[in-house]
Amino acid sequence: MIKINLPETGQKRIVIVGGGFAGFTLAKKLARTPYQVVLLDKNNYHQFQPLFYQVAMAGLEPSSIVFPLRKAFRHFKNVFFRVTEVTEIDLEKRQLSTSLGICNYDYLVLAIGAETNFFGNERISRLAIPMKSVSEALLLRNRTLDDYEKALSIPDFEERQGYVDIVIVGGGPTGVEVAGALAEMKHYILPKDYPELNASETDIYLIQGAAELLSGMSAMASKKAYEYLEKLGVQIKLNTRVTDYDGTFVRMNDGSSIRSKKVIWAAGIIGNPIKGLPEEVLVSGKRVRVNRFNQVEGTEHIFAIGDIACMAEEDYPRGHPQMAQPAMQQAKHLAKNLMALHRGKPMTPFSYKDLGSMATIGRNRAVVDLPAVRFQGAFAWLVWLFVHLFQILGVKNKLFIFINWVWNYITYDQSLRLIIKPKIMPPQE
Repeated sequence: MIKINLPETGQKRIVIVGGGFAGFTLAKKLARTPYQVVLLDKNNYHQFQPLFYQVAMAGLEPSSIVFPLRKAFRHFKNVFFRVTEVTEIDLEKRQLSTSLGICNYDYLVLAIGAETNFFGNERISRLAIPMKSVSEALLLRNRTLDDYEKALSIPDFEERQGYVDIVIVGGGPTGVEVAGALAEMKHYILPKDYPELNASETDIYLIQGAAELLSGMSAMASKKAYEYLEKLGVQIKLNTRVTDYDGTFVRMNDGSSIRSKKVIWAAGIIGNPIKGLPEEVLVSGKRVRVNRFNQVEGTEHIFAIGDIACMAEEDYPRGHPQMAQPAMQQAKHLAKNLMALHRGKPMTPFSYKDLGSMATIGRNRAVVDLPAVRFQGAFAWLVWLFVHLFQILGVKNKLFIFINWVWNYITYDQSLRLIIKPKIMPPQE
């Protein structure tokens, strides 16, 4: 099979699969080191996942929350990037099979993240809209605006409800933030853009299988998030599971149903599968079991970091939270350990430092849990804005996002409500 065209420099090669928070951070930390670093990703950009919902709600342009990977590494001569998908690992030959060809490695780092977990329901996986990529956020934006346009021409009340009512499944940070943004769109945008529609007809449902929202955060954060959403008019159903969705009706385990053409699925994630890894290293949720050095169990030259990695610590016996902070901390620590290997020194075990978690529920409403303090309300919202703005890559992106946020806050108006659909090109002969 053809090899990927990469220079043979005599340097030991570290291949990183995935350009998300974990893979991107590791590649940056290994730039200008004695290693040859090869970054593989199916996209040519890094995505800032915490703001997907703002793209979906027409608050931000997708270009504001993505950053070209080639631009990020163009000044580093030891870092090479290829757009491709990895299909299989050959552990004995230390090779990856990709859509471009074979790629050899001395060290392999899996940072392939996770995908939406539909819990085995194939029909829901085909009809619901997940929120794990910029393209899915754009799909939701198009569908939401397109359905409002269709609703204008539907005289029948029940049929119209299917187009204007929205169901969100999952009461974690993504579900809560999407629900809050939709509720604000209902109050501030619909009366302006669609005066012929009765905004009070629009219902937003948040379905949560657990007994509380934001179950990974404090009880106070959960309670406040519930109060904020309730004040915004979101209809919350706790201890309720969605069992089926046929494109028209959402059915739940309590026997009730909701008519809706849109179901936003934010109910969980599952590790991205990759062929070639031993079955015994895969744990619940298809995560890869690793030791405290991020080495895949039973291997010496393969590492896993981020959402895909399941590392047991005393405080985290089932693995770390699948969020950006553990991914970035693991990446930074692994970079130090790989440099230790290069110098012939022993690696040091990783320990996760919880820096806190937060979620926003519309303007002036957020919940923040820090290790030493917990707070909610307007100040929490400002902290949320500052933290996310600081983490965005690129000065231009930071500036554009800041301007959009200020404009939206002053005018109560998102300015990006465009239905932009990709043109489907005929196949090449």
